[in-house]
Amino acid sequence: MKKYIVTLTREEREILGGFTSKGKHRSQKVVNSLILLGSDEGEFQTKRSPNKEIARVLNISMKKIDRVKKRFVEDGIDIALNGQRGNRIYAKKADGDFEAHLVAVSCSDPPEGFTRWSLRLLADKVVELNYIDSVSHETIRRILKKTKLSLGNIKDG
Repeated sequence: MKKYIVTLTREEREILGGFTSKGKHRSQKVVNSLILLGSDEGEFQTKRSPNKEIARVLNISMKKIDRVKKRFVEDGIDIALNGQRGNRIYAKKADGDFEAHLVAVSCSDPPEGFTRWSLRLLADKVVELNYIDSVSHETIRRILKKTKLSLGNIKDG
């Protein structure tokens, strides 16, 4: 029983054919294009290849073929060619408001007994001030790097 049946329009076949025959494209995009072209069961296909043949010729697994076909049927041609981009496993914790608070704290005087802020001290302080529920020192580093603010450049008050 076939679970995902790929049927391409003439325009889609031309687009996929362009990826496989000309220009510079990511290798996975070319492979995914070849998978879709080979497994097409639409009216514009001259000869459909079985999955085993596609897997043998492209030196890929049957599972890869199934994944590409599933993405094409469920999500469309763009997702099938490029994969799932931008999907985060976790929601982003740090927004612009939190980043502003973090910069303000990092520019303030460090706690007593310290000459300067460390990433871990900053992480603990913003949690203590209830700016965020929890945050790692690595997230603090990334935010400060993004804002071009390093702890070494902060002048002592």
